[in-house]
Amino acid sequence: MAIRTLTRGGARWYVDPDTGVKVPGVTSIIGALDKPFLPPWAAKLVAEYAVENWSTVQGLIQTDPAAAVDLLKAAPRRYTQARAELGSKAHDLFERMLRGEFPRYVEQDLVPYRDHFAEFLDTVRPELVAAEDVVWSDRFQYAGSFDALLRVWLAPDRTPTPDRSGTPHLIIVDWKTSKDVYPTVSLQLSAYAYADRLISADGTSRDMPRVDGGAVLHVTAERWSLVPVRVDAEMHQVFLALREALEWQREESRAVLGSPLATGGRLLTGTQRRT
Repeated sequence: MAIRTLTRGGARWYVDPDTGVKVPGVTSIIGALDKPFLPPWAAKLVAEYAVENWSTVQGLIQTDPAAAVDLLKAAPRRYTQARAELGSKAHDLFERMLRGEFPRYVEQDLVPYRDHFAEFLDTVRPELVAAEDVVWSDRFQYAGSFDALLRVWLAPDRTPTPDRSGTPHLIIVDWKTSKDVYPTVSLQLSAYAYADRLISADGTSRDMPRVDGGAVLHVTAERWSLVPVRVDAEMHQVFLALREALEWQREESRAVLGSPLATGGRLLTGTQRRT
């Protein structure tokens, strides 16, 4: 039986269909990290939207100020939703192409992504081992869905040999269509690499194979690059620390504050009582 997921408190959980055990998703665990860049980024998006759509905003201010506020504060959410939709479509396209399909007709926004992924396939010529399956850690109680497990052939200088004359390496790969690649992907891929089991779409489970490394295939409308990612025991330990932080946040934090040992009211001076 296939693994199912659910969302609780903004976090994704994976459910074992046989035991009913629920474990948090890898990306939700990494979400426990602070993101200090988000407030300035969100403020910039709101400001840019206001400047670029001033006549609309000004009209709303005059007729419905609350609606103007809602329109502006939702600018970051609209942006992330649009990027997420594009990313989901690109991921679907990449998987189909990896399995041997080459769609001639795609949405206009996806054309450069299709062409860049095709160039990646020609340049690297990877062998598909698994794609869009679930990894499950019985020991540390987490799960996650990875993009691809690929076998690539590399020369001694670590460059791909599309004729497969180099040494084969099994790598765990994540597709990224965002503007940049962020260091947290190392924690993400390490969590996948050190899981216990690999579970396919039909629920079939097998041991997670030993991977030789990790990589991000970063594809944008302008270019693509295959970026090596550190995937090792040290990075996995950092991820497990975040796993503990999530557990503290969910469970232990509820029991760390006791009842007041003593209480008192606000002291009022004579002057305050007379006013």
